[in-house]
Amino acid sequence: MKNPSFITLVAICINFILLTSLSLKAQNIETPSEIRRETAIEEIGNYAQHAPAITALITILAKNDKKGFWQFAESYGATLGATYILKYGINKPRPDGATDGHAFPSGHTAVAFSGASFLQRRYGWEYGIPAYAIAGYVAYSRLEGINDRHDGWDILGGIILGVGSTYLFTTPYQQDHYQLSFNSGKGKYLLGFTYKF
Repeated sequence: MKNPSFITLVAICINFILLTSLSLKAQNIETPSEIRRETAIEEIGNYAQHAPAITALITILAKNDKKGFWQFAESYGATLGATYILKYGINKPRPDGATDGHAFPSGHTAVAFSGASFLQRRYGWEYGIPAYAIAGYVAYSRLEGINDRHDGWDILGGIILGVGSTYLFTTPYQQDHYQLSFNSGKGKYLLGFTYKF
């Protein structure tokens, strides 16, 4: 089986390439229908950024995963803290010309990918794939939204920050903490007991 970290890296790179290529198409169209479309994309992204984190909290509660709660709190807190330190420390101007700066990294993207990568890292790919799809949409919304608030580098920075902080603090969930095994052959019997911490 392939290394899950490698698969995560590949998924991040594919998301980045797709999002960047989608944002390069026809960015200067100012028709009313295009404005409505871009506004809708951005607004959905504003709300969708929280979906992976809310799903993570619901999953933590459903599984009564106390260790997972603290790991989520640490990784999510690290993502938020590092995002704002980098935003104010780097003070990169926004592509739309807004004077507030603070474009790098994308906070929406970092938050979405932090929640998605927590679900994938802690509970597996069956949770991670839908969460990464939502996080990918959030990243797309930051590129394609009405205000062009971010460029590809801002998005990539948010992805790396969100996933990286999760991988620093999160371990896979172990539902079965013990395993009993039995083996026999040629008149010999072996009884084994394994306990996972």
